Amino acid sequence: MPRSIALVSGAEARQFDTDLSFIVRALGDRGVIAEIVDWDNAATDWSQFEAAIVRSPWDYHRRYPEFLAWLDTVSAATTLHNSAEIIRWNTNKEYLTELTEAKVDIIPTTFVRTAEDIVQISNDGMLDKDIVVKPTVSAGSNNTERHEESPVKAAAHLGSLIDMGKVAMVQPYQRFIDERGETAMVYFNGRFSHAFRKGPILATGENTKNGLFVEEDISARDASDEERYIGDDVMRFLTKKFGELPLYARVDVVRGSAGVPVLMELELAEPSFYLHTSRDSAERFAAAVLARR
Repeated sequence: MPRSIALVSGAEARQFDTDLSFIVRALGDRGVIAEIVDWDNAATDWSQFEAAIVRSPWDYHRRYPEFLAWLDTVSAATTLHNSAEIIRWNTNKEYLTELTEAKVDIIPTTFVRTAEDIVQISNDGMLDKDIVVKPTVSAGSNNTERHEESPVKAAAHLGSLIDMGKVAMVQPYQRFIDERGETAMVYFNGRFSHAFRKGPILATGENTKNGLFVEEDISARDASDEERYIGDDVMRFLTKKFGELPLYARVDVVRGSAGVPVLMELELAEPSFYLHTSRDSAERFAAAVLARR
């Protein structure tokens, strides 16, 4: 008899993960029992599950070394989706460097590791512009701020991240996001499932979001051909890099300063799918899970 599947969440997060109930129901309709399990529950015997699907361990960045060790532990006991290799790579936003090298269009990104780096980009005038500063390992927009021509505050923010032992990143704020938001494209087993709109988070000036997650303005959206091209390009990159496609992926794009879509973020660890925005999307995810058996 097939074993059940674990949907990995967290004690704080499970009540806010709106996708879980859709996934449990869709898998149940196919005769598969899905159990919601907290990632850090030390009493869990992961070998009892046929597979563990990472969904919403949204506090992982607070205990990042522990989470990375957990990935290896679970991978040794059962099949983990996405794989530990993929999640480890994706939870550090320095992955953007590889995508740039692969000619994927992304928002220009500068990584800041030392105080000397802060001095350099300050001398270059980067901090005088409308920019976003964030750590490379984070979730829910934690420690993320927009600095509108505020070089002193931006430098202080960067310094605080470095003092915490983090690598920081600086990106120009994409003003088109205030008008159009982001387009998030969801893929299951490398096949496009659906897209939705995410409203701007940093448009108001109320910048730092340090909760478990950020409540977002979400609505259905049809992805444009240009946006789909970026998403498909990313799927080709993932296949080449990892030798396989992830069970799930979310490609977030925004209209860049040139008026064409650019990649904002690639989510392969714990992205929300917002299944309620697209009819039959939960069924498509369940079918993708079963195709992995």
